Amino acid sequence: MENKERRGATVREGCYFTNHRAIFQMTPRILVTGSNGQLGMCIKDLESKKFNIQYVNSTQLDITNRQQVKNFFKENKIDWCINCAAYTAVDNAESDYDKAYEVNVLGVKNLAESCKEYSIKLIHISTDFVFDGNNNIPYKESDQTKPIGAYGETKLKGEKEVTQIIKEYFIIRTSWLYSEHGSNFLKTMLRLSKDRNKLGVVGDQIGTPTYAKDLAETILYIIENDFSNYGLYHYSNNGVASWYDFAKAIFDISSIEIQLDNISTKQFPTPAKRPHFSVLDKTKAETSFNTRIPYWRDSLEIAIQNLKNE
Repeated sequence: MENKERRGATVREGCYFTNHRAIFQMTPRILVTGSNGQLGMCIKDLESKKFNIQYVNSTQLDITNRQQVKNFFKENKIDWCINCAAYTAVDNAESDYDKAYEVNVLGVKNLAESCKEYSIKLIHISTDFVFDGNNNIPYKESDQTKPIGAYGETKLKGEKEVTQIIKEYFIIRTSWLYSEHGSNFLKTMLRLSKDRNKLGVVGDQIGTPTYAKDLAETILYIIENDFSNYGLYHYSNNGVASWYDFAKAIFDISSIEIQLDNISTKQFPTPAKRPHFSVLDKTKAETSFNTRIPYWRDSLEIAIQNLKNE
């Protein structure tokens, strides 16, 4: 299949095969763990006949239970596993390290082992929090990792489990994920604006918002084209923003009048330290997958319009 340069819509176009029998035989069989999260739900939004996708949440498949994972993989025919399951409560991870480790490290290890045993390709989602934030240029995949909190530490250890166990994997680090689903910064800002006429948002943490649906489209594009250039990749939307910039764009696009104050991290202390700079360099992903990653504000406009339509 031709690998077109794309914004993300390629996976929605056309038929995978014209012969119905070929569709049945060749459609990739995909397992999505953590299906109740933002990314899992965005994958579901994009589902088409090109894919045979099975969605499981933590009650249907506890990835921290090694035997349960082995049994599940033995009983189900799977070609690809997209691991969206994670402990993502950044602040809670500081006081609940064991739980974060159990999900982000041991759970990932269990999935990687079963993927290896049953020749399944693994796509594992990681985070910009593996970096300390002391860079002043976008982080490349080859840059030294140095997490400054429990969440980032456990996610990095999960990455290492994948790389040590299997060869057919894609690890995708992303940042500042938001969508129409679940709890996220976009929906929090819109909710708070209904009750307040003034908000303070941190302006000295720099990164890039990522529309989960863009990431979901890219993941399905990788599977659709059966890419085999395995390894570690960075993916966020293009551009640079602070949380203050992100909030301002949300209110501007939504035509919401509110007083927005640019505050410092010191004025808004949290249990976990955040990287002050975590912009990701996406050159490798754009080149390897012949893809054009959207600018963050363009994707934000789409997400906000979708929320309005709902």
